[in-house]
Amino acid sequence: MSEYSNDFRIGCHLSASAGYLAMAKTAVGIGANTFQFFTRNPRGGTAKAIDPDDVEAFLAFSRDNDIGPILAHASYTMNLCAAETRIREFALNTLLDDLYRMEFTPGNLYNLHPGSHVQQGVEKGIELIAGALNTAITKDQTTWVLLETMAGKGSEIGSTFEELRMIMDRVWIQDRLGVCLDTCHIFDAGYDIKDKTDQVLEEFDRVIGLDRLKAIHINDTKNPFESHKDRHETIGNGYLGLETFRKVINHPGLRDLPFYLETPNELPGYASEIALLKTERTGT
Repeated sequence: MSEYSNDFRIGCHLSASAGYLAMAKTAVGIGANTFQFFTRNPRGGTAKAIDPDDVEAFLAFSRDNDIGPILAHASYTMNLCAAETRIREFALNTLLDDLYRMEFTPGNLYNLHPGSHVQQGVEKGIELIAGALNTAITKDQTTWVLLETMAGKGSEIGSTFEELRMIMDRVWIQDRLGVCLDTCHIFDAGYDIKDKTDQVLEEFDRVIGLDRLKAIHINDTKNPFESHKDRHETIGNGYLGLETFRKVINHPGLRDLPFYLETPNELPGYASEIALLKTERTGT
């Protein structure tokens, strides 16, 4: 990410329906210098065709306005470890297509939920996820594939750092594989990012390595600690509270990473949260 300035990298989730350039302009308009988007309908389906002219204009605008790194989010229905072969094959084909499309905007980030094992067991689920990643990730790609920390609802895999590490250890090509940490998810999963920020990050570093952490989903939570619910709240208005985010965005192990809001907001709300977090950022 050295091609970007050392400024606080903060953005939010934007609609991709109008194209890359429109998203970048919207980001600038709300005070952001990066953004996240879905590669396709979040509930699945066919992705919109890539417009080369839009991509070219976006890349030029991003260079001129210091936008990035952008984070593409896989659809929620992409379950790489589903029990049904048909669903797994659909997920793998989606992953392959998404990574192909990401190379039109090289050097950016692609985030996915690892998957739900659906009564197959964690070990089997991890084996299937790693197998899909081994099929999809190539040595020539420029895109970082990020496994997201999960809240642990149902049979979700990835709610512990150990599970993420087990997946990563089974992936052959390591130099484009990382983690996206979600503040709501890890708190709901049982990692006390609110009162034990340093200890949680030390555990992450011990199990996975902070060098593998490439992005932060910065969200408050509607549910109490270790609830395994995964319901996001606006910044400062949930169980984490504003002081938690003040610590997170200024933590020496995190402050140089890009932060992406996924709070229940429209654009004016995102603009307010971005402005708020900028006021809480120190030393810039």
